[in-house]
Amino acid sequence: MGAVMAGLVWWGYEYNFGFPSGATEESAITLHFWNGTWVAAFAVGILTWGLMLYASIAYRRRQGDGMPRQLRYNIPIEVMYTVTPIAMVLALVFFTVRDQAILTEVSNDQSETVEVTGFRWSWTFYYAEHDVYETGQPSLQEDQLPTLYLPVNEKVQFRLGSPDVIHSFWVPEFLFKMDVIPGRVNTFEVTPNELGTFAGKCAELCGVDHSRMLFNLKVVERAEFDAHMDELRALGQTGDPDSGRLTDAAQDVE
Repeated sequence: MGAVMAGLVWWGYEYNFGFPSGATEESAITLHFWNGTWVAAFAVGILTWGLMLYASIAYRRRQGDGMPRQLRYNIPIEVMYTVTPIAMVLALVFFTVRDQAILTEVSNDQSETVEVTGFRWSWTFYYAEHDVYETGQPSLQEDQLPTLYLPVNEKVQFRLGSPDVIHSFWVPEFLFKMDVIPGRVNTFEVTPNELGTFAGKCAELCGVDHSRMLFNLKVVERAEFDAHMDELRALGQTGDPDSGRLTDAAQDVE
């Protein structure tokens, strides 16, 4: 039985317990925490189930046994049952705070800065170093969604803001999301290390078209990224976009 449980834990660890493998350098931190939490949960579960099974067999009432001696309390066991859960929770808090501090640290040594505006119900991506932007409208059609381009293996700083309600910027493959809050700029940095196209979405219920607040994210080579910046410039999508105007336009979309 122990070998079977150990095998299940190993299998889950190998496949990240259903979590994506991650597409940024920072995602390894989240993945390690996720897998470690599951391993700890299995260890506690196996120990608890084992003790329960042992107690039900070792201390079962046998034929001819009289009424067992009644105990009102057992101080050592009660102390153990109090201290152990507290220690487990404190350990979980420690690793959570440690990893969160690393993931949200801002070094300001990024190659690119993207100012993300989440509005009802789409996104605007402003590339600060190039003074160009791309904006979208709510849709479920992939070819109609705004696309965020990022260069591979280069650090990118995101600055998140909203002119209306709370949204949440989420790319599942990044193993990270952050709230987009009106009147506040939330900042984080990532270094994408895997080429490809990934799905992004709003992860905070924000109104009637929340489900259509989607976007694509493409991680490309530097040459393709620069070419896309030139395309946006040629389309006249330059300067800091008017978030209020974009919000009104998006809400008029049927």
